[in-house]
Amino acid sequence: MGLFGKKPSFTAICSSLLVSSSLVVSSFAMAVSDPSAAPVTRLIVKFKPTTGATAQARGVMKRSVLDIVAEKSGANLQPLRNMANGAQVISLGRERTLSEAQQVIKHLVTDPSIEYAEPDLLMVPMAVPNDPQYANQWHYYEATGGLNVESAWEVEDGDDVVVAVLDTGYRPHEDLMGNILPGYDFVSTTDMSNDGDGRDADASDPGDAMVIGECGGGFPEEDIASSWHGTHVAGTIAAIANNGIGVSGVAPKAKVVPVRVLGVCGGYTSDITDAVLWAAGISVDGVPDNQNPAQVINMSLGSSSPAGCGQSYADTIAAARAAGAIVVVAAGNSNANADTYPPGNCSGAFTVAANNRSGGRAYYSNYGSLVDVTAPGGAQFFANDDNGVLSTSNGGASAPGEDVYSYYQGTSMATPHVAGVAALLFGANGNLTVSEVEDALRNTARAFPASCTGCGTGIVDANQAVQFALGNVALVDRANLALTLTGDNGKFKKSEEDSSIGTIRYIADIVNNGVDVATNIVLESVYPEEVTAVTTMSDDAVCDSGGLICEVASLDVGESASVIIEVTTGNSKSMSFNASVSSDLLDPDTSDNIVIKKFGGSFGIFVLIMLSISLGVRRKALA
Repeated sequence: MGLFGKKPSFTAICSSLLVSSSLVVSSFAMAVSDPSAAPVTRLIVKFKPTTGATAQARGVMKRSVLDIVAEKSGANLQPLRNMANGAQVISLGRERTLSEAQQVIKHLVTDPSIEYAEPDLLMVPMAVPNDPQYANQWHYYEATGGLNVESAWEVEDGDDVVVAVLDTGYRPHEDLMGNILPGYDFVSTTDMSNDGDGRDADASDPGDAMVIGECGGGFPEEDIASSWHGTHVAGTIAAIANNGIGVSGVAPKAKVVPVRVLGVCGGYTSDITDAVLWAAGISVDGVPDNQNPAQVINMSLGSSSPAGCGQSYADTIAAARAAGAIVVVAAGNSNANADTYPPGNCSGAFTVAANNRSGGRAYYSNYGSLVDVTAPGGAQFFANDDNGVLSTSNGGASAPGEDVYSYYQGTSMATPHVAGVAALLFGANGNLTVSEVEDALRNTARAFPASCTGCGTGIVDANQAVQFALGNVALVDRANLALTLTGDNGKFKKSEEDSSIGTIRYIADIVNNGVDVATNIVLESVYPEEVTAVTTMSDDAVCDSGGLICEVASLDVGESASVIIEVTTGNSKSMSFNASVSSDLLDPDTSDNIVIKKFGGSFGIFVLIMLSISLGVRRKALA
């Protein structure tokens, strides 16, 4: 997987990286023209439990299965190591494309002894204090795009709450070191570790600089300096406050357990999932137990290529939550739907998008129904632009250098803001469960200054969340919009005047299932490229000339709006139509705000949008 943050000097590079299933890469680490071409060298394979067989017999059986699949697929399958979740890391023998690796997996899963198999993808890096550079940390205090953390500090500072940072490791920065607990290095391969060995108790960051082509598949496309990503992330969470130097963290008295999972070219899913379990206090074979189990796990990382949530991630996140840890994950920096980038698309992950200084979605941030909340991630236009997030870093281009402070941007930077607030919540009320912390973060987030579809319930508000945890505030007004797309006829109807074109008609239905009146509702439609014409008509909505946006002034509780959409196209085949809906109020459940559905195919000439709103349902007061 990779980091979901960007170093200011690599702004053009960072926007191309996302969160994905088992491949981790730093979000500013690589310029990837075709992310799906990133090489795969390993698989994660879990065999079903067997009873009544000796360990030797089980080993022979597993070896036999691998040999049979190797013969069928031409892959030289060799076991590398066992994982904490009972799966095995299996070498493919050489670099393969993702599609080639998936062909090997197809052979594997036909064997009844296999529980699951998946690519071992790489992930890549995604009281007012007296600290002299605090004034530059706009992301903490500015009303529009900031975290509203100053008032929260009057009652809570995260004292002794443990946060695990799964990242590139840490540097012993003077503004951070006092809050660092013993960690662990889970990078298992020496070609990625850059420290001459594999797993060990030294979680310090030796640097992750890369040269052109070092990571295979032509990546990276240019030399990349060391990111010091983990140090920046850790500083946002727990940089020491009121020490007269540098900056402050969101939870300045929390303790950080650094867990190194990313090295040169990123880190393997198999290493990351072991690290999540260890961070949560769960034993991992061959690794000393973590003496400081985390209540908060920060994962500012993700895949550089789209993928589903692998079973190894799903099982691991569930285990960490059961152990009492919230798992906070970056949504990714690809300006794409987060539902295809693990681990942020996994059930149980608390997924964070990024907002800019003006409170809108940052241009690079992923979005979608799986995003829980948004937090300050910055949006820079040049190197070290102060519109980024300021935190602790290191001045070394390759090997470690002097302590510095740097502005980065990315969902990697937004995520530790949320992890820090989670630490404040656990500090304010030690009886909170993981689900209760998640609810507090979602339900007290403040509305966006402008429409932001797919950005979760709002911008995290540290003070409101802490006050809610203490029982001092009620929930803010919120709507709960739901959008559905259904076929009117839904099929392609050939034009009688011109047989080369035709129309497709479908209906968008919006309903307010919330407890408050929704205002300034925006329906946004995205049509396939083959759609050639759109016309809109409505007495109740103002629609643009292209049929892309229709606006409704308000929807009362239970009130609905129906939009009939008819598009002209020369493509008679089934196509995907996208639509999303948002309003000024917070939405506690955005999973039904975005719909992608196929219409067309066998069964024209303009788009008709008619909006009818059923009125008469009175607004319900919030209890």
